[in-house]
Amino acid sequence: MIGNAVTVGEIRDQVPRWLPGVRAWMVVPSLDGLLLLTPVLWNPDQWKAVVVHAVLGVLLLTGARRYRARLQLGVLDELPSIVGRMLIATGIVAAVIAARHEQQSAVVFLTNAALVTALVVLGRALTTALIAWSRRNRISRHRGILIGGGPLAAGLADITRDDPGYALEVVGYVDDGPSQPDPPDVPCWGKVTDLDATVRRTGADVLIVADGAFSEREVLDAVRAPACAACDLLVVPRLHHFQTQGSSDRIGSIPVMRILTPSLRGPSRLVKRIFDLVLSGAALVVLSPVVALAALATRLEGGPGVIFHQERVGRDGRVFDCLKIRTLTPRDAQDSGQTWSVSHDDRVGPVGRFLRRTSIDELPQLWNILRGDMSLVGPRPERPFFVDRFTADFDRYGHRHRVQAGLTGLAQVNGLRGDTSIADRARYDNHYIENWTLWLDLKIVLRTFAQVLLARGR
Repeated sequence: MIGNAVTVGEIRDQVPRWLPGVRAWMVVPSLDGLLLLTPVLWNPDQWKAVVVHAVLGVLLLTGARRYRARLQLGVLDELPSIVGRMLIATGIVAAVIAARHEQQSAVVFLTNAALVTALVVLGRALTTALIAWSRRNRISRHRGILIGGGPLAAGLADITRDDPGYALEVVGYVDDGPSQPDPPDVPCWGKVTDLDATVRRTGADVLIVADGAFSEREVLDAVRAPACAACDLLVVPRLHHFQTQGSSDRIGSIPVMRILTPSLRGPSRLVKRIFDLVLSGAALVVLSPVVALAALATRLEGGPGVIFHQERVGRDGRVFDCLKIRTLTPRDAQDSGQTWSVSHDDRVGPVGRFLRRTSIDELPQLWNILRGDMSLVGPRPERPFFVDRFTADFDRYGHRHRVQAGLTGLAQVNGLRGDTSIADRARYDNHYIENWTLWLDLKIVLRTFAQVLLARGR
């Protein structure tokens, strides 16, 4: 450092660990919203129209995928789409104002709308320039794994190494085929089946399918593994030598398609967590007398040890301490961890049977939800012994662990509770993960509540 000047290297060394994980969708929509709200500062009387215009603008830009991540940056490429969506939002609000015969207000609003549209474009230019600068100086970086080890993969590794503007550091590749004549100049981490372990080992957050020789089934099985499910997925089209007009992005001259991964990521995960905290916190307060009565009945029937602790497997295969009200007395530790629960179990007394039928024994897991071990809705957690067994025996069972385990789930509200088909449970759970919406969570909670009232438990 010379005098008071600060070098880029010093800036990079002082960057917090969390900063490279900040994505455009976390910053740009908020900035757009703030810019669209600025007319309130000098025209407070039109605050309703300004707020509606801001909300419509951000929603339309979201629908046009203007907040998605891109490998190649260019504000001029986005300019027609941004201006077009802002014109639509402006036209809708202006039409409502005009319909109310407020001609002067409409003129003022249109003037302000033109100004804030220019501000949004300027803001996008500034954020694009800032992102490009952070990429060039390796402040913003992502780690990528190539699936495939042929010449195409080697080309991708070379391009991303030579051009820091992609913010992508290829840390290795996996490949099932024989040794290639010109493999990528990065480490080989094994076969495609080793992809999940490789992602965990390297901390990669981007996967690039760069070899068309793999079957669709091989690739799907690999990228749906728990660690891989959190990664961005890019695919080079098999006919990449032909001109493509629908390609979403490029690395050099190589077209890549960004594949939609499970929707329960990024902002969706934050929304789900807020949903969990609000509902589970309220339920814990409202249902605490029920839990107390159930605990008392269990104590009278079976003696001390009312709350039962058991290891269960959650998101990414992590084991956590799951809480339940005891409904049976296991013979020993092995019996607790390795005995499958069945109906008419002779270890379950009358109180335990009632608690199971009404699912009251699961209510202590509301505390697991508040702690962050579980979610209100998700695949039901299982014991480690059975997870290992079912993962080996049932297709895609292990893919359930891409998200947090749930107090209830899509499989459960469709009758798959207790001693029922594991294969069917896995299908329902994976369908839930890949099609998540907040409305789906709410529907499952309402259906669960109805089933509890009708005592359709285990």
